[in-house]
Amino acid sequence: MGLKPVYWVGSSKRDLQALPETVVDVFGYALYLAQIGKKHEQAKPLTGFGSASVLEVVEDWRGQTYRAVYAVRLAAAVFVLHVFQKKSKRGAATPKADIDLIRQRLKAAAQVAKELEP
Repeated sequence: MGLKPVYWVGSSKRDLQALPETVVDVFGYALYLAQIGKKHEQAKPLTGFGSASVLEVVEDWRGQTYRAVYAVRLAAAVFVLHVFQKKSKRGAATPKADIDLIRQRLKAAAQVAKELEP
């Protein structure tokens, strides 16, 4: 099996390109591993989305925290749902606005995945 295609949902690709190069490298490698059916050592299921169908990679760099969220349960491709810098200083929880955006983009990705099915 070859590489699964990557689909960028919403502004996720533009958001990724705006991050520091070191962070882009980590997230890019994580996505590559997802394309070949493997999981990055830093990838973990995003809380509130069921099993391991929506994964999150967290990278800390120079005192800032960055996150990339992608879906692997949609068999046709890897769908990058959200890439962002975590700004909240209270705990590790993902802010509600980001969770809502991820849910919305996951629905859109599911529609695209249906269209990709043979």
